[in-house]
Amino acid sequence: MFEHAPALVYFSQQLLNGLTLGAIYGLIALGYSMVFSILGLINFAHGEIFMIGGYIAFLAVTLFLGFGLSPALVLLLTFTAAIIITSGVGFTLERICYRPLRGAAKLAPFITAIGASIFLQNAVQLWQGSQPKALAQFLTTQYELFPGLVISATQLLILGAGGLLLVLFTLLINKTSFGRQQRAVQQDALMAGLLGIHVNRVISATFMLGAALAAVAGTFVLLYYGVVDFTMGYLAGMKAFAAAVLGGIGSLPGAIVGGLILGLTETFWAGYIGADYKHALGFFVLILVLLLRPQGLFGKPEVEKV
Repeated sequence: MFEHAPALVYFSQQLLNGLTLGAIYGLIALGYSMVFSILGLINFAHGEIFMIGGYIAFLAVTLFLGFGLSPALVLLLTFTAAIIITSGVGFTLERICYRPLRGAAKLAPFITAIGASIFLQNAVQLWQGSQPKALAQFLTTQYELFPGLVISATQLLILGAGGLLLVLFTLLINKTSFGRQQRAVQQDALMAGLLGIHVNRVISATFMLGAALAAVAGTFVLLYYGVVDFTMGYLAGMKAFAAAVLGGIGSLPGAIVGGLILGLTETFWAGYIGADYKHALGFFVLILVLLLRPQGLFGKPEVEKV
């Protein structure tokens, strides 16, 4: 009767792992889509902002655990520190690197984004060294959903907090005054400014919100894998960018769905076939989608006005 139970348990475990990884990709991809929707700019330094969030979280956890605080308080203080500092990095990046080039040809901010990515990666290497930083796991509780299927406290945190953040940001964009201002700037920044909207403030806030999501994702990665290094932003950033394009760049629901698809695809490939080519698989899926539906799953074809 239970002949296929082990296979079902293994599938369920991979599904759970894939959703966890997909939630992380989705949070990073949201930052790409938010910036692109308002500026039409691909912020290729976003992966490094995610990496900085992971490092800030590592330093915060190490510091607060040294004070003997409870795990819940350590988590609260860690997320707060990572979000505040990383949002400041996002604000600075927009103010120094992108705002002066807002009216320039599209190639200029693109090259600047790549330069900012390289600068941030090397700055963190000089600051923290080239060796990975490992964190001893302090969220070790596990729950057995049914015999053989286990979910860790870290996975519960990622799925629960990640899902809550996705809902809150959707409400923020769709139901608040800031969301209406953001959509107005997205449609016509000049007209939005003439109508009294502080365009620069809205754009800066968008960068800061995207950086805050990247900080949360970086903290999740630290808690889930227990290690950070200065190169981790490149691969994660490119995968999240692939997820954003997969869902339809500029679409917030698309970024979430794209991240989940990418996370599930990678996890099931690694679980059933092998981990050798899992990093390339996401980009292969992206190529297929772009060949069949260039605007992505939730994107709309661009119509050029003549």
